[in-house]
Amino acid sequence: MTTTYGGWAGYVLRVNLTTKVITKETTETYHDYIGGMGIGYKVLWDNHVDGIKATDEENRLVISAGPLSGSGAICSARTTITSRNPVIRNHLITDGHFGGHFSPELKFAGYDAIIVEGKSDTPVWLKIVDDTVTLEPAESLWGVGIFDTFAAVSKMMGQQAQVAAIGPAGENLVAQSTIQTQGGHSAGGHGSVLGSKRLKAIGIIGTGTVDIAESTTNEQLRALDDHILGIIGANNNGVVPNQPQSWAEYSSSGSRWRGGPGVKWGAADTPVELEETPWDDRQKVGMRSSMAEMYFGRDEANKIFKRPGGCHSCPIRCFCEIKNPKMKTEYKLPTENITNVCLGFLDPWYSMGKPSSGEKRTDIQTVGAYYMDYNGIWSAYGQLSHVMREFTARDFWKIILPAEEYAAINWAQYADQDAHFMQDYYTRIAHGASYNGSNIFGRMLGQGLHNFINDDGELYNIEDILNEVESPRMAGLTFALESDEGYEFYGETYSVFLDSHVKVFNRSMVGGVHHASESAGQVGALLNTVFNRDPQCHSHINLINCGLPWAKIAEVAESMWGPGAFDPVKHYTEMNTSKAKFAKWCLVKNVLHDSLTLCNWMFPLLVSPDVNRDYIGDSSIESQMFSLVTGIETSEAELDAKAETVLQLHRALTVLQMNEPNQREKHDVLSEWVYDLDHDMNFGDEGTIKMDRDDIQIGLDMFYAEMGWDKDTGVPTRATLEKFKLGYVADKLESLALLPA
Repeated sequence: MTTTYGGWAGYVLRVNLTTKVITKETTETYHDYIGGMGIGYKVLWDNHVDGIKATDEENRLVISAGPLSGSGAICSARTTITSRNPVIRNHLITDGHFGGHFSPELKFAGYDAIIVEGKSDTPVWLKIVDDTVTLEPAESLWGVGIFDTFAAVSKMMGQQAQVAAIGPAGENLVAQSTIQTQGGHSAGGHGSVLGSKRLKAIGIIGTGTVDIAESTTNEQLRALDDHILGIIGANNNGVVPNQPQSWAEYSSSGSRWRGGPGVKWGAADTPVELEETPWDDRQKVGMRSSMAEMYFGRDEANKIFKRPGGCHSCPIRCFCEIKNPKMKTEYKLPTENITNVCLGFLDPWYSMGKPSSGEKRTDIQTVGAYYMDYNGIWSAYGQLSHVMREFTARDFWKIILPAEEYAAINWAQYADQDAHFMQDYYTRIAHGASYNGSNIFGRMLGQGLHNFINDDGELYNIEDILNEVESPRMAGLTFALESDEGYEFYGETYSVFLDSHVKVFNRSMVGGVHHASESAGQVGALLNTVFNRDPQCHSHINLINCGLPWAKIAEVAESMWGPGAFDPVKHYTEMNTSKAKFAKWCLVKNVLHDSLTLCNWMFPLLVSPDVNRDYIGDSSIESQMFSLVTGIETSEAELDAKAETVLQLHRALTVLQMNEPNQREKHDVLSEWVYDLDHDMNFGDEGTIKMDRDDIQIGLDMFYAEMGWDKDTGVPTRATLEKFKLGYVADKLESLALLPA
C-alpha cells in the first residue's frame, strides 16, 4: 500500500500496447475523485487529445474500481469502463459498467485501475497475477466467442481467474459492442475500443486483500451490515412485494420484489418453492428478487429458472440463471444454460416484435441472449432492438437493402417468431463489413443509430453506408408511416426524432428512452440531457418504483427536495425548483455510486420495507461505508460534494471534446416526439408522458441554476469549477473560449 487509508489498493496500472511498457503509479493522485468513474474522467481529462475517434490509437480506455470494491461492503462490486464511445455522436466520452467479481479481484491484485493506451501490432491479452503483469499472445483467441475466451483464459491461468473480454463484434470494430466478464455481466459501447487496440482479454488473479482503516473495528462493520440488511429491499430497491403477502401492509405490481407464493425455482437440482419472503427474514433476502418471472412470465419462469446469481458481496442476487434444454437439443448450442438480466434477455424479445409469454418467447430470449453475449453485442438499452422491430414492422428493410441481401435473410423465421433467426441476426451485426455480401443490414444496426441519420434524424442516402462515405450528409430517404398500423403520422419524410416507437429521447446523443419522462416526468427528462449516453441512473427509480403508495413517496420526496418534487407516473405537474433539486441529487448519487463503485440498481436506500421505521430508509449509508472502509470521517454532504466534482468534470470534458460552448442548444435537446405524442392529450393530463417545450426550457433554467451552470449555455461557470477545486479545468476552457463570460 502507498497510502495510510483503507479501501484503495494503492496503485494504477498503465499499459502501453504500442511500446509494451507496463508501469505503476500511485492511486493517491485520484483520491479527490473517489475512484471508479472519477479516476476514468480525470485520466481522460489529463490525456485529452482533440479530434480523435474512439478507435484511434491515441484514445485511452480506463477500467477502474472504487474504494468500496473488494472491502466486503454490500453491493460494491461494480467496475467502471471509461473511454470515447463510437455509439455516440462525435464519439464523446462515456462510462460503462459491469458487475460480477472483476473489480474485487483487481483490488485483491493490488490495483484500483488499469489505463490502456496505444495499439498492439498483434492480438494480445493482459495477464495479471498480483505484481506479475504481462502481455500474452492472443492470436489463438482472436475470432473466438466470449464464452470460449473466458474458458481459454481460465484454463491458462486457473479457474479462480476473473476475466474480461471482447467478442467478434469488438474485434470487427462494431460500435454496438461490449466488454464482458463471466456470468453475463456486460459494459456497453467500448468493445471496439479494445478491438482497435487488439487487446482481446484481461485475466486477473489477486491473492491479497483490501485493507480496512486501522481505526475501524469488525464490530462497526458488522453493525453497518446489519443496519443495511434491515432496510434494503429487492432489485431496484422494491420495498413491498409484487403480490400480496400476509406480512405486508402494501403490495405493488410494479415492484421487483418478485419472490413469493407461487414462485418456483423449477430447474434447480432440487426445485425450490419460495413461499412468502418476509422483510425481516434475513435468510430469504436472496429470494426477494426472483426476476425470471419479469422476463419470461410466471409459468415459463417456474419451469426454467435454476437459481438467482449476482455480484461479489451482494445479497440481492438479481441475475437469472436459466436452464432451457432446447438450447442444446433444438438450437444446437453447446449449453442449455444461460445467465443474464434485463436487456440481455429483453433485447432479443424486443427485436422479434415482443411475442407473448410462452415457449417461443423463452427460446427467443435464451437463444438470443447466448448469441448476443457470445458475439459481444450491446443493445444500447433497447435502441438496437427498437430500430430492428420498427423497421421490420414497416417493411423499411425491403426498401433499404439490396434485393439480393434482403432475400438472403430468413424473414419467414422472423414472422414465425422462430428463435433460429437469432443466430444469423446477431452474427450479421457482429461481423459488420466482414460478413458475406453487402450486409447493410448488420452494418446499419451495428454501427449505432447516429451513423446513419442526419441532424434531423432522417436516414442518409444508403450509398453513403455502402461506400463508407462519412460526408457529406446527404438527403434522407423518404418513407411514409403506416397510420393504420397504429404509428404516428408526421408526413412523408421519416425521422427517428419524430417517432415515439423507435424511442430516441435525446437528439444529440441519439439514445433511447430509459428512466426518462416515462418514469419521472421532468426529473427523468433532465437526467437524460447531461450524460453522453443513457445515464443508467436508478437513483430516482429506486424511489418511484419502490412500490409504496404515491402519497408516501411524495412525503419522502418533499422531505428531501421540497414541495412538488414528486409526481405520480403519467400525471405530471409544471416544473418547479424542487424537481430541479431532485434531478441534481439523482445525478450526484449516480456518479457517487459509479465512483465508489457501488450498485446504483440498489442504492440509494431512501425507503425501506420496515414498517417500524415508517418505511424510511437511510440516504447516508454510502458515507458511513466510505468512512469505515477508508478511515476518512466523511459526512453525506461532503461525500456528495466529491461526487459532484466528478459530475462537473464530466460536463467540462463534454464541452472540451465537442469544442462547443452552447451545450443548451447542441447537447441538451430532446426529440420532438417527446412533446408531440398523444395528440388528443395535453401535457399534465393524467395518462400521458408527453412534455411541454416551454416547461422543459424552464426546467433547464432551474436545473442549470442548481448545478451552477451558465443559464444561456449550460456550461459550468468559473465560480462553480473553482468551488470544486477544478480551477485547472476553468483555465483550460477559458483558454479555448469555451468558458462562460
